[in-house]
Amino acid sequence: MTPLSSPLNRRVADVVLTTDPVQRLRLAQAGLAMLLMATGVVAMHYFVAVGSAPAAAVWAWTVASLAGMAVFFVLIRSGWSRRQRDPSLTLAQMLYAITSGAVAYALVGEGRGGVFPIVMVILAFGLFQLRPREVHAVGAFAVGLFGAVMALMAWWRPEVYTPRVELGHFLMVATMMPAMSMLAGRLSRMRERLRRQKADLAQAVARIQEMATRDALTGLVNRRHMLELMEQEHRRCVRSGHTFCLALLDLDHFKHINDRHGHAGGDEVLRTTSREMQAVMRLSDVLARWGGEEFVMMLCDSRAPLARGGVERLRERVLQLRFELEAGPAAITLSAGLAEHHAGESVAQTLERADKALYEAKAQGRNRVVVA
Repeated sequence: MTPLSSPLNRRVADVVLTTDPVQRLRLAQAGLAMLLMATGVVAMHYFVAVGSAPAAAVWAWTVASLAGMAVFFVLIRSGWSRRQRDPSLTLAQMLYAITSGAVAYALVGEGRGGVFPIVMVILAFGLFQLRPREVHAVGAFAVGLFGAVMALMAWWRPEVYTPRVELGHFLMVATMMPAMSMLAGRLSRMRERLRRQKADLAQAVARIQEMATRDALTGLVNRRHMLELMEQEHRRCVRSGHTFCLALLDLDHFKHINDRHGHAGGDEVLRTTSREMQAVMRLSDVLARWGGEEFVMMLCDSRAPLARGGVERLRERVLQLRFELEAGPAAITLSAGLAEHHAGESVAQTLERADKALYEAKAQGRNRVVVA
């Protein structure tokens, strides 16, 4: 293989099968159906070679069969089939192939027994695509069509299509079709069970991820995940030359809330405060519960003056809140320390400066924002 052959093959495949993964699968299936039909064509021309089938009729059958499968391929490749309920056109392809098989049965005379394995392959091709009801319909169509062809040929050419032999063939077809339908039903149930298991697994993974990254009480990002996000932002800013700010937020005198209203009241204050703070944040910023009544806010692509405005919005929103708790109404304020990340310092160092600014806000009387 030359170095250029692999990229060339990929380009050809992209042109023929498109780059859409779903469409490529449909076209690959249609291509396989054409290959199966081509195999049947080879078998039919063997019967021509041994004198069992008329050459002219078989050539006409060959053109019609391959052209029909090519039309299905073009309909899928052009995107026309996407407007249909079954974009793969599996049912239509199977009905066409079975009709082609029935015509082949009438042409090959003594070699007609070779048509049955091809029909079984056609039916097996649809087992993994069609619903049981559709497989039943295909089976009924095949039984009816082959039965009619067998009866016609037994009447027209009884010396080759002996009536008692044709009756045996019909009984074989009529027995195989229900068996294939039963198998299709079992496969469909297995697919449905696997689909449900896959959906359940995806939900379980989502729940586990939610538990691993979210605080159970407030629904905010938890401390562990926030540390990961801050490190990611730090690396991004190192590459881009931008900066970000970190703010440590603390609810003032929260212990008084717990002492007067109990832990249930304190939990309600934390939940409501978290929800209200998120409502006034920028979408690009991240708020996390750091521990107890303390929060951390990461303000991306922000210098300190702009970031201070964002933190002030949170402080003002908390100041406006009124809580109706079982032991009576309550209110609370917020203190914050803000630090802009400096080039060359770690996330931990930025957090340390924000923490010192928070202590300064507490020392100045609380309910304020102090910039480090």
